[in-house]
Amino acid sequence: MTILVTGANGFVGQPLCRRLVELGHAVAGAVRGQPHLPHRVLPRPAGRLAADGDWNAALQGMQAVVHLAARVHVMHDTSHDPLAEFRAANVAGTLRLAEQAAGAGIGHLVFLSSIKANGEETTGTLFGPLNAAPVDPYGISKLEAERGLADIAARTGLAVTVLRPPLVYGPGVKGNFRSLIGLVDRGLPLPLGCCTANRRSLIGLGNLVDAIRAVLDQPPASGQCRVFTLCDAEAPSTAGLVRGLARALGRPARLLPVPIGLMRLGAGLLGRGAAIQRLTASLEVDGSALAEAVGWVPPETLDEGLAATAHWWRNKEN
Repeated sequence: MTILVTGANGFVGQPLCRRLVELGHAVAGAVRGQPHLPHRVLPRPAGRLAADGDWNAALQGMQAVVHLAARVHVMHDTSHDPLAEFRAANVAGTLRLAEQAAGAGIGHLVFLSSIKANGEETTGTLFGPLNAAPVDPYGISKLEAERGLADIAARTGLAVTVLRPPLVYGPGVKGNFRSLIGLVDRGLPLPLGCCTANRRSLIGLGNLVDAIRAVLDQPPASGQCRVFTLCDAEAPSTAGLVRGLARALGRPARLLPVPIGLMRLGAGLLGRGAAIQRLTASLEVDGSALAEAVGWVPPETLDEGLAATAHWWRNKEN
């Protein structure tokens, strides 16, 4: 198969491209500027992630597209209108790519959405493909893109698969998870010892790459848009995640038993209430629909994914 990957030089894009090449696919990476692509991945000019983006040159000769490029979620967005910025890139830009892919005769587009299209936390009902209620601009933009893709699929015959992963961790991880690795590795005490009853679904980078491989192998029917939530098999508590990461790093887990209510109160006074709420609440994902549709189950355990992450951390250049 000939496959175009947008965002091919990113956290998910690079290992995905390597895996697809290993499986014998012809892979092109749509990138801007000076590309740093894996071996045997051909560079293609990326269109602007906007309503006027031109992807036609990149799409020539392709049979499938994996769309990873996006305006990503940020904790402290400085834009005066974050929702408009997210819509311009993640909605208008994605739909422009899909329209041009359909016009080029491409059969299948895989869209990497986010569990934030469902919301921020679960209270008894797991997040699945149907119960979407986003609460932040990023999640809203991802859900709007999904709905626009469904319309394009029905109108043009393009087959679309949407994947909504939770937090992705693995070699090269950035953001809050990378910060957590550094704190645990330095042996700093963390006030998370009471966070044992919540459950946080995650997905290892290796598992996400394998899930994308699985849906490429079994595309939906022409004109169909299918949506899947997916995750690792285990959903640890916040304290359990820290303990697992500490084991992988060969460090002690220094967890202070600070009551959750007190921690939330203190964080609220410091303007960090939303972040601590996410950390201490539950977010559980139902991956059964993907298993039923394509037979996919996560090949890596949580411990294996954390071990791979710790190995990268120990051997990274900086």
